[in-house]
Amino acid sequence: MNAVPLHLPTLRGEHVRLREWRQSDSAIVRDASHDPLIPLLTTVPDTAGEPEALAFIERQNHRVASGAGYVFAIANEDDRAVGHIGLFFANGAGARASIGYWIGPSERRRGYAADALATLTSWSLKLHDLDRLELYVEPWNVGSWRAAEKAGYEREGLLRAWERIDGRPRDMYMYARLTDRARTDEASP
Repeated sequence: MNAVPLHLPTLRGEHVRLREWRQSDSAIVRDASHDPLIPLLTTVPDTAGEPEALAFIERQNHRVASGAGYVFAIANEDDRAVGHIGLFFANGAGARASIGYWIGPSERRRGYAADALATLTSWSLKLHDLDRLELYVEPWNVGSWRAAEKAGYEREGLLRAWERIDGRPRDMYMYARLTDRARTDEASP
């Protein structure tokens, strides 16, 4: 969208807070590094070392500073990080952004992903230059696509061999949500 540093707000959902990443959040990064898929799909390191976890946190904060997108730690009601969610702007197409998220393996099935996605989506839909939010979810990842549907995303289709994961082509469902402005413009002649 731009190369101007972004201001990262703190967003509040029903049971989560989306806030900046802190060095004290390294435990959830180390937890996520043990997941068989998170390190394959994201920039989470595939080792549980403290230096690697801190480097991941620093990269997230750099994304905000560089204007690449908004990157949040998902924190529970006790302000302990339980996962990650980010809004990343499409290259050369500032009106479109994708959202990616993960919850640490030890924190799943508590509604954090759905709450975080709904919270970020609600805030994102008000961004001035944004028309469309997108998510890409593997068909087997029922929890992720249920969270997307709960947050008002519509499945637009199956993208065959959309992304290589661990050297193998993988299909992805594409989900999208349009801003009110985009829907209004789409409906007008």
